[in-house]
Amino acid sequence: MRLNFSQNVRSALRALLANKLRSALTMLGIVIGVGSVVALLSVGTGAQSSITNQISNIGANVITIYSGTRNQSAPSGAGGGATAPLTYEESKELKGLTGVAAVSPQVQSRQTLKYQTSQTSVQVVGVEPDYAIVHPNQLDHGSFISASDVSSKARVAVVGSQVVTDLFGGLDPVGKTIKINGILFQVIGVLKSQGSGGFGFSRDSTTYVPITTAMARLSNSRVGNQKSVSTIEVSAANSDSITPAITAITAKLHTLHKIGIGEKDDFTVQSQSDILATATSVTTTLTVFLGAIAGISLLVGGIGVMNIMLVSVTERTREIGLRKAVGARRRDILYQFLTETLVLSIVGGVIGIVIGWGIATAVSAAGLMTTVVSIESVALAFGFSAAIGIFFGLYPANRAAGLKPIEALRYE
Repeated sequence: MRLNFSQNVRSALRALLANKLRSALTMLGIVIGVGSVVALLSVGTGAQSSITNQISNIGANVITIYSGTRNQSAPSGAGGGATAPLTYEESKELKGLTGVAAVSPQVQSRQTLKYQTSQTSVQVVGVEPDYAIVHPNQLDHGSFISASDVSSKARVAVVGSQVVTDLFGGLDPVGKTIKINGILFQVIGVLKSQGSGGFGFSRDSTTYVPITTAMARLSNSRVGNQKSVSTIEVSAANSDSITPAITAITAKLHTLHKIGIGEKDDFTVQSQSDILATATSVTTTLTVFLGAIAGISLLVGGIGVMNIMLVSVTERTREIGLRKAVGARRRDILYQFLTETLVLSIVGGVIGIVIGWGIATAVSAAGLMTTVVSIESVALAFGFSAAIGIFFGLYPANRAAGLKPIEALRYE
């Protein structure tokens, strides 16, 4: 008695429906495993996509300079591990270097903003007009910090969209007066909503003031008689100018910091592509880690499938003997039981994909975090569930096919 593929599938469905509860419990492991793979991979992919978008929004040609620590051989009597801040005066020296289109030094501090009875704690950043060149098209309405604001140490501020909501209830704040650290500032502009900047930073909750005002009234960090800055952002003239600009900046800072040949840099210069590569590497590792955790549950589900199929072989020993007695070949029995495990795994896989997709969609809809269900993750989960069916079903199917007809018919 030989069965073709469609007959094997129908026979498998009948066998599984004959023990609905057992089949459902067996599939549960596959469902949980596949659902976990889809849901957790969507979290990792969503995190990677979100970080990539935020970094890309900063600007393709942006170069960021961070302060570091001096090594023990650094000149000027600096000890090992001593901090080496960047200074406002150094940022001016970077203007006009090869490939450099704009230089934006920044001074950052956490401050309390007040307007009438409302208040909020935000990041206040002191900037120059070049900030608008490094980060273009961010102003929604009003005006940005001007050169005259910087030279006169004007008490003016440009606020993010979330600050507008928190302090002004969504009303236009331009022209209104707020208090920053108890000092009166006039709001002159509002930035477009940009969402989270990643790593806990949000430009929507940031307020910008002239850098000279920030250094004089909100921050007093100094290096000798020079004023330090938090970071320096540089905009390269174009994508081809990024490498020449980094080279020129590095050489200039070596001279300014008196760093000799072979000595360790006390600063870091990174382009957006460097930051993006690092972030992508981290999120890829996270995605693989999450997928591996989900894969373990899928493996456990596969073991459950094998266990139940071994029980099924034992229960149907007489049926196997009867089929062999009327002409079924070894491979016919093998295909029959292998088809049953495949049907069990594939049905469980489909249900798991639907559940995992639903969980990922619900997480995004609830605003907990951004998730992205990729076709690759669905294909991986589905393929893995089918592979589980073949791998863990092969032993029970082979055991069933290896039964001798006479012994099988005599089995009680």
